[in-house]
Amino acid sequence: MKKIGITGQNGFVGSHLYNTLGLQPEEYERIDFKKEYFEQPNQLDEFVKKCDVIVHLAAMNRHPDPEVIYFQNIELVKQLVASLKRTGSKAHLLFSSSSQEERDNLYGKSKKEGRSLLADWAKENGGTFTGMVIPNVFGPFGKPNYNSFIATFCHQLTHGENPVVDVDGEVKLIYVGELVQEIINQIQTAENKEHYPVPFTISMKVSEVLAKLEHYKKLYFDHGEIPELVTNFDYQLFNTFRCYFDIASHYPVKFKQNIDARGAFVEVIRLGIGGQCSYSTTVPGITRGNHFHTRKIERFAVIKGKALIQLRKIDTDEVLDFYLDGDEPAYVDMPVWYTHNVKNIGDEELLTIFWINEPYNPEDADTYFENV
Repeated sequence: MKKIGITGQNGFVGSHLYNTLGLQPEEYERIDFKKEYFEQPNQLDEFVKKCDVIVHLAAMNRHPDPEVIYFQNIELVKQLVASLKRTGSKAHLLFSSSSQEERDNLYGKSKKEGRSLLADWAKENGGTFTGMVIPNVFGPFGKPNYNSFIATFCHQLTHGENPVVDVDGEVKLIYVGELVQEIINQIQTAENKEHYPVPFTISMKVSEVLAKLEHYKKLYFDHGEIPELVTNFDYQLFNTFRCYFDIASHYPVKFKQNIDARGAFVEVIRLGIGGQCSYSTTVPGITRGNHFHTRKIERFAVIKGKALIQLRKIDTDEVLDFYLDGDEPAYVDMPVWYTHNVKNIGDEELLTIFWINEPYNPEDADTYFENV
């Protein structure tokens, strides 16, 4: 079992890597890191001594003064190198540099020089170093106006703002889940690679990305319809977009009931893709679920009885409660990386319809059990 520590553990890429490693506890032990360790040499040394692998992701991306970015990022590298030397570490060190290395800006300069400093440490002290040069990363939970233009667009479209394309350039992109898998692959191979350009998975103009997101807003955010999703990038971008809703206020979404003398007709879901539709009956007091998905799109629709649907993002403590009643049929969609359940809180049998975008495959279930 490899003991892995991640500086920047709570950041965008760091949290995805930390959570993904947690899905394989038999292979990886996660050594927790706190940003305060950079100000506490003894704590930093204790952290370094515990690690077989250190993934250095901590960095500053945005600041009004570019020189602050430069000096901050170099200082973090120097502090890490000093701790590696003090402890005599032989750890495998992975560093996240950026494709901006070759651009004329201080952020790119800080990344290139930081990579060089860490490579020198590995050569001089018998460590293993992987210097990853990473393209533009996007995915769920990135900070708008900080991590990615995609995060900014998603936030704006779901919060009543109108995105504007300043420069419509061609952008090389990688989904955060793909990047995490690339990092894990490099951890497993453990080879010295001073300069390793991580391959991008798609190249697209900024305006083309925005057009897709605007389409998702019109169909899904405004009307609850699942759009046609053809490529892996479509699924990745759509799952990213879904994570920028104000979930607590958006759900539950009430269905339109078409009532006549025969009773009521309700359209549960309209979609441009296939999937699996099923239903469950649940006796009073029983809870179903308590699991999460990392890629699947799922809808719970209560059409009879009273239910409590709960969601919690797996690396947080906040639980979102949604009370649904079959007298006013409604649905809640499950964002990726949110563990969720449904409980019958009424006195009669609960009837719930479930739709998910891919049929259940026990060999690749993308279903991880964790109590809400």
